[in-house]
Order: sequence, then structure tokens, then C-alpha cells
Amino acid sequence: MSGGSAPGWPLPALLLLLGLRQARRRMLAVAALALLGAAPALASETLRKIQQTGTITLGHRQSSVPFSYYDSRKQVVGYAHDLSTLISQAIRRELRLPALTTKLVPVTAQNRIPMVVSGNVDLECGSTTHNVERARQVLFSTSFFVISTRLMVHRDAGIQDFRDLAGKRVVVTSGTTSERLIRTFAESSGLKFQILAAREHEESFAALERGQADAFMMDDALLYGERAKAQQPLDWIVVGQPMTREAYGCMMRQGDLQLKRIVDQEIARLMQSGELLALYRKWFERPITAKGLNLNWPPSQDVLELFAHPNDRPLQ
Repeated sequence: MSGGSAPGWPLPALLLLLGLRQARRRMLAVAALALLGAAPALASETLRKIQQTGTITLGHRQSSVPFSYYDSRKQVVGYAHDLSTLISQAIRRELRLPALTTKLVPVTAQNRIPMVVSGNVDLECGSTTHNVERARQVLFSTSFFVISTRLMVHRDAGIQDFRDLAGKRVVVTSGTTSERLIRTFAESSGLKFQILAAREHEESFAALERGQADAFMMDDALLYGERAKAQQPLDWIVVGQPMTREAYGCMMRQGDLQLKRIVDQEIARLMQSGELLALYRKWFERPITAKGLNLNWPPSQDVLELFAHPNDRPLQ
């Protein structure tokens, strides 16, 4: 036997053994590749459904002005709705579909996350804060907005900050981060005030207008949206040192990584091209109804910074 042969092994047997080992290694490699190939397939269940049905189901809010709400003709409109429409077109291009039907499903602050988790909604872009707790239940896209949580009060209410709520009534929309924050503040501050909860933002503001509440706590963008709808907008002011800064993102099911890749790429493209800033100006700085409703709210430094440096990090 030559010096390269193992002791006690005839050359033909050794070659056979080496051949078997190489074959086994090839089989293991093929199996590994198959597993790698299966992972993306499992991660794109929603995309497969969209491709097979030619339909995408978008969740939308009913009164989150100016993000996603019904107009006077009961049509869904808004900044976030326009964004989700552009994202849907990007998904259609990625899947090379000749057409894509959009199915709109109304969601509330209370059921929006369960609707995504259950698969009743494929994508929800509205006024949903991305935080660590929610990220355990759903997957969030690159953020598309940044807000601060503040108070709206009547200009004669004598309320300037959260500590002025002692002995007052504050209304929040149920199922929002603001509801959790105001309850935590009540416990930690020791202040005694009444917390009221309404189903939607327009109901919260209606309680404020009717005098059933002294303050309405919510995201500042939504407060300005409700104020713009008021019969006397100048009667209402937004006050208080922001309790938090929060980022809005689109929600998808956990594991839908391929869908998130498409969504993130489109949001980043819209930011970098200036298209999303143009959408901002359309919905926040110009009249958005026949009655001339205008939020008159230029983009904050936080929003401009996000548009310049897109990311999917929660701010809480």
C-alpha cells in the first residue's frame, strides 16, 4: 500500500469509503440548502396568500384624522392610507401581478393588533405606536411618523401641564398607549383625577367639547386633527410637556420577513425621494376637506430626522 493509504485498508475499499463520505457530505449540504430555502417560504405566508388570491387586506382606522379616516362620502382617506396604497403597489410589482385588489377592513384601537395576528388583516398602517410590548405580538415596518403625547384643553381651562389635572376629568381613547400612560402617571404622581375612556378619537373629543371632560390626552398629531374638525377650533389648545415621543409603523404578522422587506424598502424610497414629505404637506399643511379643514402643522424636527434617516426602532 502507498504511504497515503490508511493502515489495513485495501486501496479499492479505501476509495469506496472516501466516495461514501463525499456522497454523505453532498447529501448533508443539499439538505441544509433545502432547509435554508424553506425558511423564506415559511416567512412569506402572507405574500403567498396575496399572490394566490390577487387580493391584499388593509386595516384602516375610521377617525384617526389625518392618518386614516372616513371622509364625507364614507371613503377611506388620509396620510397613512395613501402610504398603504403606495406600499400595496410595491407589493404588486414585487409579485409581478398584473393587478391587485385591495380589501379595506375597519379596525379600532382595541382590535387592530388581534386582527393582524389572526390574519384577518395583512397590513395595517394607521396611528399605531411601535413599542417593545407590541413588537412581541406583531412585526413593525420602518417608522413613518413621530409624535408626542400631550393634552388638548379649552383655552380658558387653566390647564397648562399634566400636574394641573388634579381634581379634573381627562378622557383618552381606549386601547391606546395614552390610556396606559395616563393611568401610570396617576399612580406614580399621587394626583387625584378622573380618567374616562372612549372608543374612538372623535368620541373622546366630543366628550371634551360637551364639557364631560376637562382634557383629552392623545398623540399631538391626532389632537390637532380633532381640533381642526371642531366648530370653533381656536377655542382649543394643545398643552403640556410631552409625556413621551412615539413612532408610528405599519403592522404585519410575526415572521412575515419577506413582506417587511418590501414594505421597508418602499417606505425608505418614499422618504428619500421626497414623496413622503409631499404627502405630509398634503395632509398636514393644506386644506383636506371641502370645508377647508387645515391642520396647519409643519413637520417637526423628529419627523424630518426620521425621513432623512429611516429606521424601525421604537422610541419607547
